[in-house]
This record gives sequence, C-alpha cells and structure tokens, in this order.
Amino acid sequence: MAHSVYLASTEAHAAKSTVALGLLNIFATTVQRTAVFRPLVRSNAERDAVLDLLLPRTSVDLAYEECVGVTYDELHADPESALSTVIDRYRAIEKKADMVVVVGSDYTGVASPAELDHNARIAANIGSGVILVMSGSDKPAHEIAEAARLALEDMQSHHATVVGVMANRVPEEELSEVDAELAKLHLPTWTLPEIPLLLSATVEEVRAALGASLLYGDPELLAREAEHLLVAGMNTEHILERLKEGQLVIAPSDRPAVLIALISAHAAESFPSLSGVILNGGFPVPASVDQLVRGFGQRIPILTTPQDSFTTARIASRTRGSLTPQTQRKVDVALAAFERHVEPGSVLERINFEAPNVVTPLMFESRLLERARAARKHIVLPEGEDDRILRAASTLLARDVAKLTILGDEKTIRARAAELALDISAATV
Repeated sequence: MAHSVYLASTEAHAAKSTVALGLLNIFATTVQRTAVFRPLVRSNAERDAVLDLLLPRTSVDLAYEECVGVTYDELHADPESALSTVIDRYRAIEKKADMVVVVGSDYTGVASPAELDHNARIAANIGSGVILVMSGSDKPAHEIAEAARLALEDMQSHHATVVGVMANRVPEEELSEVDAELAKLHLPTWTLPEIPLLLSATVEEVRAALGASLLYGDPELLAREAEHLLVAGMNTEHILERLKEGQLVIAPSDRPAVLIALISAHAAESFPSLSGVILNGGFPVPASVDQLVRGFGQRIPILTTPQDSFTTARIASRTRGSLTPQTQRKVDVALAAFERHVEPGSVLERINFEAPNVVTPLMFESRLLERARAARKHIVLPEGEDDRILRAASTLLARDVAKLTILGDEKTIRARAAELALDISAATV
C-alpha cells in the first residue's frame, strides 16, 4: 500500500500547487515511485492545470485520465456514488505507487461551505494524512491560526488525520509571527512567503483574457510574466519615470509617440526591460510609425485590442497567473522558496516513509542537485548566447546550486536573459 498526503485548503487561491511541487521534490530523493491524484476537478472537457504541472514530476507512468477522480457536477449530483468512484480510482493508483500526493479541490467550481467536508471525507476514506494549506494573504497571524484550528476540528469530525499545517503566501516580514501562532496548534507547521512573481500572469495569459492580437514582436516572449502593470495615460516624460523591469504597459493606440517612446526605452540599456505593450482602442498604427517600429528590430510583444483603457486595465489587472510546465522561472522560484522554508526531514517524519534501495532517474537527479548545492562549486558555462544555457543558468541560480560564470558578450547575454524573464543577475558574465 502506498503512503499518501492530502493537501486541503479552506479557500481558493491558497496555492496548493506550489506546496505539491515542493513535496514531490522532497519525495523524489527518497521514494522510488511517486504519483499525483486529483479527486475533484472542474470539468472533464478541459484538462486540469494542476495535474498538467505535476504529472511530469512523478515517476509512475500514468495517463492523465487515471489521475482524475470526479467532477464537481458529479459530486453534487450524487455524493455517495462520487465518493465511491474517487476511492476506486485512488486505489488503482495506490497499487502502482509508493507515495501519492493528493491535491484537494480548489473552491473554484461550485462555491460551497461543505467543500472542506468533502475533502475530509475523501482523505479519511482513502487513508491519507492531511496537510492543511492555509492562505496567509491579507490576514493577521491570529486569524490564520484560528482558521487552521477550525479546519482541524472539521477534519477530525470526519475522522481525517491531519499531519501538519502549512501557511502559504505569508508576507515575508510576518513569517515569524505566523510561526508562533501556528505553534499553538501542537502540530508540525511550516510557513511559506508570498512571492509576487508567482501571482503574475504571463503576457499570453493577459492576451487571451483580452482577446488581443499580437501586432509586433516574438511570440515566444509572450511567456514572460507581466510583473507590473502601467496605464500610460500621461505625458511621455512621466511615463518614462514610472517604467519598471518586467512591466506590461497599456497605451492608447492613437498616441503613436507613446509607442515610440516605450520601444526606445525598452531598447536602451539605461531603462528597464518591459514584458510587453498593449495598444488599446483599436486604432491602426500609422504607416510611418509602423516602419519605424519594425526598424528598431525589437522582439518585445506588442498587442492590440479594441477595448477602451478602463476595460483593458481592469481585465489585465484581474488576470491571475498560474504555474504551468511552461513557466519555468516560476517553478524554479517556487521550489527554491520551498527548499529554504521546509526541512525535508520534518515532512518525511510525519509521513513515516522508509526509503527504498532502488534509485530512479528522478531520485538520482534530485540527489545530484542536493550534493551540488552542498559543494557550491564554481561552474563556467560556454555559449552564453544560447537560450538553453541561459535557462539552465537561471534554474541553477534560483535553486542555489552553484556559482556561475557565463561566457559570451555580457550586453547580449543579459539583454536576452531579460527578454526571456530569466534572472541571471548573480552570475558573472
């Protein structure tokens, strides 16, 4: 029988996927066969983003469909039948794995005060230890602890076993205070900091939300995160004063001077590298300006939408980012934060798992990273203009694996890294 851990939260946007990523990373060093299971998903018509993120990080070769329980609609139509289906599908996975990370519901399907109860019943019936994932965003420490206490009582009333509490998205300056409050629960507890980058939507996610079109630039750079948002509704000099690294700028399409200024600033070494520009209003770019823009040769994505400024800003600001296999920088940052704040032994002790003698490819990779991090060697990477080298460098630096020197033209390398939203600032070029 496999060991398993069930991640349950009391509200939406607690970022359970970040916790699941970190746990799978821990288990990769000690467990031969890891798997992931989603007992509740929004729909069978579209793939679950959390599963798509986690499946490549497991070592058991399972089809997507094998890792799904039931939909919200199926649960509410017949709770008992749905529970039986979830248990059966979990048992099928359990036979093939040594450790299963079960990621509970997201509170995004049907708003229901009984949602935690559903998760508790599932966890109890599959015999999974529960880690409560609490959101620490915009909440004082005592409120987080009280919510955890109430959730703990709810879980226990349904005979589910809670093995720990993890407060996620806690402001960095409040970590110690939240730690102290959670300690009163007399359970293993962990706190993870709020990381703004993880909440940032990519330019592509904003484009899709707006229904905008790519007018200029490299489609590959749509994957860059929009870390800040600026509505360019002022004179050019004031716009330039407010530009930030990774910023997505909304500009009126009937003010071509603003577009020229933004592209010029993006191209200049003395200004931040922007993630993109959205031209709102739907007015065409004049032929002479079009010629000038193309002449700059910049790859920054420039989108166009017929929406007005207010609507564009509202949609862009409300577009939530997500962790996906394509957002490698986010994945690296999330794993690095988990490694800094969660001691692997404290998790493995609660799961009470005995490591096997067999070493899988995932175990080998994870252990190799651990050894490299402990040794902190200085590595020299050639061909720094290659995107693959830059992506690897960003991952190694984010995970604090080694000191790096990248060979090549510094200006070209750092400019391309900025375009790809890769942080290589700690490397010597």
